Amino acid sequence: MIEPPDYPANLDSTAFRQINTESLLNARNPDHPPRILLLYGSVRERSFSRLLTEEAARILRVLGAETRTYNPSGLPLADDAGIEHPKVQELRNSVSWSEGMVWCSPEKHGAMTGIMKTLIDWIPLNIGGVRPTQGKTLAVMQVSGGSQSFNALNQLRVLGRWMRLVTIPNQSSVPKAYLEFDDSDNMKPSPYYDRVVDVMEELMKFTLLLRGRSDYLVDRYSERKESAEALSRRVNQRSI
Repeated sequence: MIEPPDYPANLDSTAFRQINTESLLNARNPDHPPRILLLYGSVRERSFSRLLTEEAARILRVLGAETRTYNPSGLPLADDAGIEHPKVQELRNSVSWSEGMVWCSPEKHGAMTGIMKTLIDWIPLNIGGVRPTQGKTLAVMQVSGGSQSFNALNQLRVLGRWMRLVTIPNQSSVPKAYLEFDDSDNMKPSPYYDRVVDVMEELMKFTLLLRGRSDYLVDRYSERKESAEALSRRVNQRSI
């Protein structure tokens, strides 16, 4: 590689890569519909976070997605059971299957619910060398029993970034959620409903843009450098 005159002194030229526009712009999308996993943070019999999640799933299917909605009932507290627990396996398999996710939590005591946090805590950053969340998309939503709030949304965004998910800009917060659903558990027409459609539409667009190229998007200089250094150490050890 020809180095320009102002090539940074500390830049490892063996690990550094120029941007490959072919990989970035012309990747081939998979043939299957976008796979979206929806998680909600309540086990109440008439859970408004579940109803909002089901509404979002209906919208996503109309937009062309394949969806799965995970029921958290029976999921143990994080580290209170082994990873072989069937609810843990179901969750992890669904995360691995997905190309994007929707997280929807009630706001309780000014925060996301413990159930929502437990769901996320059971999703590892790494499973056998595979990162099940990295490079996938995420949309966040919350419901409130009172006036509109964004506390749970803000917390979900922090966790989404920590899990290396591409968290889309738009989001949905539904206040007084008990007023927003009819007797058939469908969301009533309202600006809140329109916002949910906006969020799901944006999630689909981002998912379609990222899938097929997410591996390239999350290919990092620092990790290439670490891998090269580890390989060099192994070669040197064998030669001793």
